[in-house]
Amino acid sequence: MSIVTRFAPSPTGLLHLGHAHAAIFAWRRARAAGGRFLLRIEDLDPARCRADYAAAILEDLAWLGLDWNGEVRVQSAHLSAYRALLASFKARGLVYPCFCTRAAIRAEIAAAAGAPHGQSVGGPDGAARYPGTCRRLDPAVRQARLAAGEAYALRLDMASAARIASPLSFIEEGREIPCDPAPFGDVVLGRKEILASYHLAVTHDDALQGVTLVTRGEDLCPATAVHRLLQVLFGWPQPAYAHHRLLGDAAGRRLAKRDGAASLRSLRAAGYSPAAVRAMAGMPD
Repeated sequence: MSIVTRFAPSPTGLLHLGHAHAAIFAWRRARAAGGRFLLRIEDLDPARCRADYAAAILEDLAWLGLDWNGEVRVQSAHLSAYRALLASFKARGLVYPCFCTRAAIRAEIAAAAGAPHGQSVGGPDGAARYPGTCRRLDPAVRQARLAAGEAYALRLDMASAARIASPLSFIEEGREIPCDPAPFGDVVLGRKEILASYHLAVTHDDALQGVTLVTRGEDLCPATAVHRLLQVLFGWPQPAYAHHRLLGDAAGRRLAKRDGAASLRSLRAAGYSPAAVRAMAGMPD
């Protein structure tokens, strides 16, 4: 079977060396096997994504010497597909509306942390896990709040979903690794301002585009459990995975846009060649 990989950045800023490492890693894995390398723009957050950043991504990748197969998939052009996914989950009773604000969720988690039983509310990434407040709402109350037009997010009923698809595992570089999505709790699959969550959109698009090898940073490895759950629930193919190391700055922090990591564009303007930037990204020729 031919290998199909992808690079799927969000246009919320300019690409930096960490992005270059990820893109070259995926590109080389595909090209070495005579496979296909796809480019996808994950722009479902209208508050943070910009068209000029999306254009810069294409230009910077081409300058690095990377090419891709087929048209670039732009997620914001396919909102109807994500609506259909959420409608399917609603019909199966696997999602519920959550009216909680982020502040309310934090307050409830803080209160639960001091409970006598000391229930764990931490997700596998160290983030606080949603305590299930709206899952327990009286149906009449829930319907009244929906009828009143209150804003809400759609959360996956993790317990119900896990009963359908369990046990789970994924293939990482030829090794089968067991995984459990339950510690993530009732993850958000969509909300008004961001129609589909990362978990839902990326898993759907990987299946739709025939991605056979998902390459990404090791920080996203825990999320594979949620993605495997969604793949089973929808009957999507199971890709293999390859999680690569993350590049860090002088302080050992992961390179990130929010921390002002040097962009590929700034390195280019400073006179660095594509070969030099590839080497700086840990991917020498």
